Amino acid sequence: MTIDAVPGPSVPSVRLRAGGWALHAYTASGTVLGILVVIAAVDGDTVRALWLLLAALFIDGTDGLLARRLRVKETIPTFDGARLDDIVDYITYAFAPMVLLWTTGHLPAGTWGMVVAMIPLLASSYQFCRTDAKTDDHFFLGFPSYWNVVAFYVIVLELSAAVTATILLACAVLVFVPIKYLYPSRTNTHRALNLALAGLWLVLYAVILIDLPDRNVLLVAVSLAYIGYYLAASVTLTLVQSKRQ
Repeated sequence: MTIDAVPGPSVPSVRLRAGGWALHAYTASGTVLGILVVIAAVDGDTVRALWLLLAALFIDGTDGLLARRLRVKETIPTFDGARLDDIVDYITYAFAPMVLLWTTGHLPAGTWGMVVAMIPLLASSYQFCRTDAKTDDHFFLGFPSYWNVVAFYVIVLELSAAVTATILLACAVLVFVPIKYLYPSRTNTHRALNLALAGLWLVLYAVILIDLPDRNVLLVAVSLAYIGYYLAASVTLTLVQSKRQ
């Protein structure tokens, strides 16, 4: 009598595993960008800092797509890429932007300014530890710590310290409000449209930076229109889904 061999688990190819490790290095490079943003901010080179934040945005917007293509969870199961992504995002989306706003004088002076800078960091610390911060249907729950985007518009629009503080505190409160925000690369609803608009926004970000310190009012307005769409679509989808439940 013969006994059929039970097939064992498939072993990922060396090329696929190498690609996975290269991708993790790509994600981790965001930490380098984070410290470079801080250095640029301390040096007073605001434009350079914003370019570095744009590079970090690009990496964060593409590494997830590449991770799914390379099946890194399967090929390198002992390495937590999601945790690495959260570490990098906290540095480049929260910590470095707060340093940039502080060094550029866009926060209130003295102790009050330090408190204003700390509140978004504390709110983001909470959010990055939530297991439901990214929902099963691929939304962000609560304001998704886009402090880098806030910093970009504060600097480009030359907002006052009082206005900046108001925006930061309002967004910190929204971290705790259960609105489901679009996850452009993963939310299934109008995914192609959301990806296209997010890509266009990144291009506008770059073009606006090229013009600084001059501001192209039209380009800034168009980029803000995307922010308006993002917020309106997120609130609308949240309300629609709540009515269905």
